[in-house]
Amino acid sequence: MLPLKEKDKPVVQKLLSSGCCARCVLRFCCVLVQSLYRQPVQDTLKQLQDFVSDLDSNTPNESTAVPEPHPASGDKSHDATETKQSEDESEEGTRTVTKQSDDPPKKRMKLDDGLKGSEASAGSGDAEAPPAPALGHCVVCLGVLQEYCSRDHARKVAEAVKTEDYHFETILLSVSLPAQLCVREHSCWLHVKKEMREKVMTRVKDDIVPLKEAFKWSVQGLIATELGGVSVVTRSAFEVGMEFKHSPTDSDCHFLATTCPDCFRPTKNKDSVFTRAAVIKALEKIPDSKFLIHYPTPPGRPTSICTSQAIQCLHTSIYVAGRYNKYSRSLSQTPWIIDGRRMMESSVEELIAEPLASSFRSKGFNFSSSGREDVDVRTLGKGRPFAMEMLNPHRYRFTKMEMKKIQETINTSSDKIAVRDLQIVTRECMGHMKEGEEDKTKSYTALVWTQKPIEKDDIIFLDDIKELTLDQKTPLRVLHRRALAVRQRVIHSMNASFRDPHHFYLRLKTQAGTYIKEFVHGDFGRTKPNLCQLLKMDTDILELDVESVDVDWPPTIPE
Repeated sequence: MLPLKEKDKPVVQKLLSSGCCARCVLRFCCVLVQSLYRQPVQDTLKQLQDFVSDLDSNTPNESTAVPEPHPASGDKSHDATETKQSEDESEEGTRTVTKQSDDPPKKRMKLDDGLKGSEASAGSGDAEAPPAPALGHCVVCLGVLQEYCSRDHARKVAEAVKTEDYHFETILLSVSLPAQLCVREHSCWLHVKKEMREKVMTRVKDDIVPLKEAFKWSVQGLIATELGGVSVVTRSAFEVGMEFKHSPTDSDCHFLATTCPDCFRPTKNKDSVFTRAAVIKALEKIPDSKFLIHYPTPPGRPTSICTSQAIQCLHTSIYVAGRYNKYSRSLSQTPWIIDGRRMMESSVEELIAEPLASSFRSKGFNFSSSGREDVDVRTLGKGRPFAMEMLNPHRYRFTKMEMKKIQETINTSSDKIAVRDLQIVTRECMGHMKEGEEDKTKSYTALVWTQKPIEKDDIIFLDDIKELTLDQKTPLRVLHRRALAVRQRVIHSMNASFRDPHHFYLRLKTQAGTYIKEFVHGDFGRTKPNLCQLLKMDTDILELDVESVDVDWPPTIPE
């Protein structure tokens, strides 16, 4: 039973006469009963035609036959004739409502004509109905709610998902529709707006059930069944995207660029300025009178339906965190490429990412870390915190033992790096790695060369220097990638260990972001004060090791 009222009849009649499909009629009548969208569309059409049948027989118009005068009430033969005639007239009127066409009458469909057999089977179990002629293409949805809500299409979607071999527990259905469907819906709304006002209806355009929602209500149960009963939800890590296009009507939107030019701006990564959002914005601005000048109401009848594009599957990113040690002085943290030429064979990022990407079967990755070291700098101690975003992973769930096995794979693949505390984390936890980055402390050991011979007593005073504030102008070696500025950094403490007359070890605990090399050699006076000034001689740095990065993240995993 349709949840419609008497005053809905003229609206339903007008929509059907305009070429709207049964499901679009439900949308315009603000029907929110999802089961009605799931039933075969020809069943809904029959219910709608029955609903307006008495209106057809009492209101002469372009789509109904005018009733013959009633004979004398006592003439039974005339009564029988009238009954048959009324049935014929009702049938003819219904046919006209269903599809107004220039085709010969013999090609018009009867009331019980339906969609193809696949559509008829949508709500009838596994039994396949015999093929039936297709209904006229809907002027609003361009066939989306007619041809693509069938079990056959659901089966195609499910097969595409299975082929991709994702691991998932629930799915989210997303639908991308041509922008011109908004124009056609607006046109149809204006077409019935007068009828609604005359019937004192308080509906506004926003009350129309969105086409995307109606489509999902119609097809999501079928897709779920084809995927083995998986739940289709409104929020899921796994998304199945369906896209529809209709090239013949792409120009439907073009008049809006003239009437509302400020709504259409070139957008990055968009092939056309006629995006759905831009079209909706323009339709909200354009006056009804102006719209009617440029676009017909109701919309013109299409000669074809929308085409379904390739099914797109996407899993939200999974985040993996850990700490890495770098033991090589000839390994960059990230790929080092200059003018398209690799400067290093590999990098820390790649050595970690390859086993992870293989295990998660991801389409890519993004690497981030708590600071970075130069190519010739080692990272020792507990290592440097890092995180890896695995993009569109086909597998997302791993046990602690499986993560430990991936960690071992990374560690045995190269002697240049090692990782520890490898674990899956949430996106929210990623912020811990960057929190208070300027306030963190890091510890270093530098091998320093002195131009003049030194003795132990010449450097012992460095141990007494605390909280030394430096003014560091952007180093020359990084000026090509960092803005020119003077940054204040603090050396919290230093400890010097004599090695020989021209070398000593300097251990430093500093504020994160301090340029250690520039503090040692002065960078032509761009860092002040510097070690050259403190020792009153030229000094340079030969080796540098990061001993610790004092960030309490990610959590330590017991061995």
